[in-house]
Amino acid sequence: MTPEEVFRKLVNGVAAGQYAELPDLYAEQTDVRHPMHPERPAPLRSRDELRAHFGGGADAPEDPVVRFEAVDVLVHRTEDPEVIVGEFAYAGSVAGSDEKFHVPCVFVLRVRDGEIVESRDYVDHAAMAKARARIGEITAEPAPGAGAS
Repeated sequence: MTPEEVFRKLVNGVAAGQYAELPDLYAEQTDVRHPMHPERPAPLRSRDELRAHFGGGADAPEDPVVRFEAVDVLVHRTEDPEVIVGEFAYAGSVAGSDEKFHVPCVFVLRVRDGEIVESRDYVDHAAMAKARARIGEITAEPAPGAGAS
């Protein structure tokens, strides 16, 4: 797969809750960082760590709180054929209400031989957590010595 195909499969897979498939988009040894996450988690360095990150690799049950999709997708190519910048938003609605949300995102990916070997995922995690009624999960004080990424 090309870098753009991998990117599109990733963001659409997240939106569709297809978490079991997502770790396979990454190389066995990788470097995934979430620089805007309030807790500044340590980088994810392996496919196994990504499997745990995506909930053990199991497909998500229907989320009763929120439905969303990747919209406004733009892919910017760089001089390095392995590196792309994907610009998009997760947009959706909160179940049981008329509340809509639009969370802008930028992913910078390095894809080699059809697998993500490096990723910097710039997401407004607070806005996404709020939309999913999970804001408490990311507003706690970071643990002492939490890894910076």
